[in-house]
Amino acid sequence: MIVLVLNCGSSSIKYQVIDMCEKEKVLAKGIVERIGITDGILTHKPEGKERYEMVRDIPDHTVGIDLILKALVDKKHGVIKSLADIKAVGHRVAHGGEFFTESSFITEKVKIEIEKCIELAPLHNPANLKGILSMEGLLPGIPQVAVFDTSFHQTMPQHVFMYGIPYQYYETFKIRKYGFHGTSHKYVAKKACKLADLDFNKVNIITCHLGNGASIAAIKNGKSVDTSMGFTPVDGLIMGTRCGSIDPGVLLYIAERENLNFKGISDLINKKSGVAGISGLSSDMRDLETAANEGHERARLALDMYNYRVTQFIGSYAASMGGVDLIIFTGGIGENDFCLREKVCEPLAFMGVDFDKKANNGVRAKDVMLTKPNSKVKVMAITTNEELVIASDTASIVSRMNKK
Repeated sequence: MIVLVLNCGSSSIKYQVIDMCEKEKVLAKGIVERIGITDGILTHKPEGKERYEMVRDIPDHTVGIDLILKALVDKKHGVIKSLADIKAVGHRVAHGGEFFTESSFITEKVKIEIEKCIELAPLHNPANLKGILSMEGLLPGIPQVAVFDTSFHQTMPQHVFMYGIPYQYYETFKIRKYGFHGTSHKYVAKKACKLADLDFNKVNIITCHLGNGASIAAIKNGKSVDTSMGFTPVDGLIMGTRCGSIDPGVLLYIAERENLNFKGISDLINKKSGVAGISGLSSDMRDLETAANEGHERARLALDMYNYRVTQFIGSYAASMGGVDLIIFTGGIGENDFCLREKVCEPLAFMGVDFDKKANNGVRAKDVMLTKPNSKVKVMAITTNEELVIASDTASIVSRMNKK
């Protein structure tokens, strides 16, 4: 089954075409950028063929997806003979609220519930829904599946996901911890267990998805029981430009002193904070490590704060689960930054992490065991593939629907 995977943002569309019957082979991938802005760009990368780029105005998501479809069947740049070869479309959807505990076949009811979650994810869900509606117009009748960032974390118990504010805000506005990166956390946990010969449903796992956006999840017996992101993706770890967990009183104080409105506070915690705000240099960890090695004190401070917060969450989740069997590093930073992995794991020796510095040194974008053979707690670097998760869930759900 050939599946088209779409990740629609407010002004961009990332896509992959994956043949699930041919060893999960990626036939093509690419991105549409600058939607709704002049000089939009389609960058199409077909497997085994030359990269193709087009610059033109792309007024909306429907036009953007239409360009993708035309590129897929183009005589020179295409990878399929006909659009009929695409048997299903999988969509990344940011927020499923409390409606969805797993990926779902898209029906009228599902679309309504995705729309209801727009108030929980105003930057992402509208674009996700536009992608779904655009596909309905361009390829009528094609099966579509929604894969939610939040659904894996819907197994968190209430005492974990609730906040210490009046209960009425949960009843009225559904304010609670939701968590994100669920597709990645679930995928790498299962993949690591397979490689380490562990039973996913019988072990305690801590997954660290570390990228420009970053989160950690506690997985007990195959279910997410806690995660660092909360009602929004700002909570938890210090990130590239997001502040992570902070005393709310700090924001009230800054707002009063600098006369900031709600947008000003939002920009502060989402776009001006994190390691970029601390260092004053960059949100890229590679830039900070170079600067720190050259003696830049604030770059070193940003790295130390980042690493400390990751270690802190790992320790916290190990305690709340009554121990941990496996710790996983994934995401752009987690997979590639071997210095960070060593710094984070050094303080964890007390709980049975016998970190193997030689195995870790220089490892980038590979699936590798990072602890010595007799280590009580295993640590692994695992490459994530969220698009493959979306394609896999889509193929599985559509196949089940076809059998009914």
